[in-house]
Amino acid sequence: MRVTLSSLGNIRFIGIAAVPYAANHRRERRVSHVFTFQRQYRGGLQAVVLDWAGTTLDYGCYAPAVVFREVFKRQGVEISMEEAREPMGTHKKTHIEQITRIPAVSRRWKEAHGRDCSDQDVEAMFADFIPLQLACLADYADLIPGTLETVAEFRKRELKIGSTTGYDAEMMAIVQREARQRGYEPDEMVCGTDVPAGRPAPWMCLANAQRLGIFPMESIVKIGDTVPDIAEGLNAGMWTIGLAKTGNEIGLSEAEISALPQPEYDRRIRRAYKKMNQAGAHYIVDGIADVLPCLDAIETRLQRGEKP
Repeated sequence: MRVTLSSLGNIRFIGIAAVPYAANHRRERRVSHVFTFQRQYRGGLQAVVLDWAGTTLDYGCYAPAVVFREVFKRQGVEISMEEAREPMGTHKKTHIEQITRIPAVSRRWKEAHGRDCSDQDVEAMFADFIPLQLACLADYADLIPGTLETVAEFRKRELKIGSTTGYDAEMMAIVQREARQRGYEPDEMVCGTDVPAGRPAPWMCLANAQRLGIFPMESIVKIGDTVPDIAEGLNAGMWTIGLAKTGNEIGLSEAEISALPQPEYDRRIRRAYKKMNQAGAHYIVDGIADVLPCLDAIETRLQRGEKP
């Protein structure tokens, strides 16, 4: 018998035996046996990576949405709050570009300008966006209820805390300052401008893991309120928890949610949960105050050797 050992990827043992083909026949039949051995991580969770607006602060994720509407208004094109929110979670210039691709917005742009929106138009709108966003970030920096208590529990569990955002570094300097004054400060923060590409690419999550010194990726959980949040976590090989109520998917403040008729609230929350589920989130809850049982469930799955 000949045995070969491959050192690439999974370990594979291949045995080849000589067996008589027939009682009166001298030709040999080759029989192969292939065994595959896989590594399993059975340790505990080591870190969480959190989004910012709509996840830990700015209930309803208002700061970027109101500015996107103003930017388009200055170009003579009205967009709805729902249209302003549709690409939420991506880098802000990418967000503007994706709004222009919404068929209804594209049609209104052409009616206003007599042509399609160009790359130069997107650049001009992004240039308008930056000072407008910087001017209002502090107004939308209140922490979402449950943030401090949940983060304190993360610390008790000795979890490191990373973060990702669609804001750039200049914007995040304001957001981090305001959050710090309110008692929240993660261990790391990575912007889309710090890596080759923002969400849904995994690079911000991977950069967090590198800076935090954490591996394997299945020992980290990505938590966020948008579909791109979920996508970046999945693409990075992480567990994911979607937040359906406090962020972009419902897109309302606490007071506005409280004022909704129950049937309308039920319709909106079901839609948000469905959207997160279709995005592939491993777990979906209302807000950051509700994530701890999800972490417990993930710990149990890790002990069984499961991966995201």
